[in-house]
Amino acid sequence: MASDIRERIIDASWELFHEKGFGETTINDIINKADISKGTFYYYFRSKDNLLDTLSEILDREYERLRKEEPEGMSSFDKLMWVNYEVHEFIQKNIDYRLFAYLYSAQIIKETGSSLLDRNRYYFSYIEMIMEEGRKSGEFTDDMSLSEMVKFFSMGERALITEWCMNNGSFDLGTYSKELFPIMMKGLKR
Repeated sequence: MASDIRERIIDASWELFHEKGFGETTINDIINKADISKGTFYYYFRSKDNLLDTLSEILDREYERLRKEEPEGMSSFDKLMWVNYEVHEFIQKNIDYRLFAYLYSAQIIKETGSSLLDRNRYYFSYIEMIMEEGRKSGEFTDDMSLSEMVKFFSMGERALITEWCMNNGSFDLGTYSKELFPIMMKGLKR
């Protein structure tokens, strides 16, 4: 029950951030959309800014959804490309590029750890699982450790998102990813 309320707050917040912008969204907007009291909001979050740290949760939920919907019969490489495309489509449709740019820049100057880079996230275990399958089937290289391969993949994803942000969201992130990411990730293959 408590996690349902927290998720409702997170979902309402990110919908509002996308619709109105982060700066224009008030705590009262979030409270009204989530249908909760102000006290309930403050029980889970100290401020609106604290909700920014929940982006990794939003993305991990999307990765969990994708894992359940994986198309049958794909190679591990194609599965990684499919996951990348689907998540980048989700990002483009649901998260304003300005907010993403702000979050990335805040992570760079932040002295504490980044929730986006937390190796305990579902994202990292899911990508590692796909890569391990690919390695066992002989599809992926043995020249890098599994950990290095996951890091390489996540760096490539961040590079595409950063480029999208730096270009003010002026191109289709999903299409761009579909065209360029396979070229970028070719080094994972045998």
